[in-house]
Amino acid sequence: MEEISPLLGVRPQEDPELLSPNLRPRHQNLVPTPCGPRKRWSELSCPLRLYYSFTILSLLVLVGITLSSIVKQRMSRDVSDEDNFTVSLILLVGNLFCIYYISRGVLQENRQELMAFILCIAVIMVRSLVNFIVQGSKGKQELEPRFVYIMVLGVFHIIVCTMCLIWRPNMMAFRVGGALESLQDQYFLLNLCFSMVTFDLQAQLCLCILITTTESNMSATNAIILGVGVFWAVVVAAVGAVAVLKEARVLVWTFMVLNLPQVAFFIYVMYEIIKQWYSDSVYIMEAAAVTGALVSLLIKGVLLCVLVRLVQRFGQGLRERMFEASKAVAEPEDEGRR
Repeated sequence: MEEISPLLGVRPQEDPELLSPNLRPRHQNLVPTPCGPRKRWSELSCPLRLYYSFTILSLLVLVGITLSSIVKQRMSRDVSDEDNFTVSLILLVGNLFCIYYISRGVLQENRQELMAFILCIAVIMVRSLVNFIVQGSKGKQELEPRFVYIMVLGVFHIIVCTMCLIWRPNMMAFRVGGALESLQDQYFLLNLCFSMVTFDLQAQLCLCILITTTESNMSATNAIILGVGVFWAVVVAAVGAVAVLKEARVLVWTFMVLNLPQVAFFIYVMYEIIKQWYSDSVYIMEAAAVTGALVSLLIKGVLLCVLVRLVQRFGQGLRERMFEASKAVAEPEDEGRR
């Protein structure tokens, strides 16, 4: 008898109330979403609701401050504002992804997303610190409010998120996968792959920003290549996300093949930027672009290794528990509302 057969659903002739609690589907109190089931807002504790609301509000305020800086720096013709404009754009992308990470991390009890949130906050803090240090007295005066806000906010979120959220008991894997550790491990790998697909997209968008602002006189060919690269990154991330959530082996192999042009693109970017190092007197942005390309390659390597492990576990019942059972629970609720 296969160990997953009792957990794929309740047999029609059996009463769900008579089953052992470990054999009942874990979806009844979860809300089905395209990214997997999530907890209901009413199920969150009051402190967690307050922290989540405060986090979203604080990040939206930071988005507003960053947009204000972008507008001022774009209108200015000062050469020093070009680098500040690049940093502000990267901060804006990081802020938007932070909102996504904390939302999935809290509502889905996803430790991978919470770790990505902390890492993204830490990177934002480091970039802000370095950018603030290299500024002159006038630049520091202009960036000081945003810098102080980011530092205080970042330290608060890293401490609270690490101590209160990441180390708390995680029941989501059990509620979705049931009592079987094999399904819980598969759920962990699925979340890890999905998180890394998103993190890879963020790294590539930041890399494209660095490339765009590094080359002041970008050729038409390189501009077209860069535009295609942004579009390609979004398409690849979408294919990867669908492949992971739907357990589609064909899409998984398609995703892997689509990553090959991106690897070639990173190598081309590093080659073109390194060629300019001998003609420029400042190497900060160029070095950041090369570092971003290397980080993206590292992320892709880890992602593909984890994805291979996940593919080997496809078809073991996790997808049915995440989506089909959730739909079965959602339909009676919709009928009751009607």
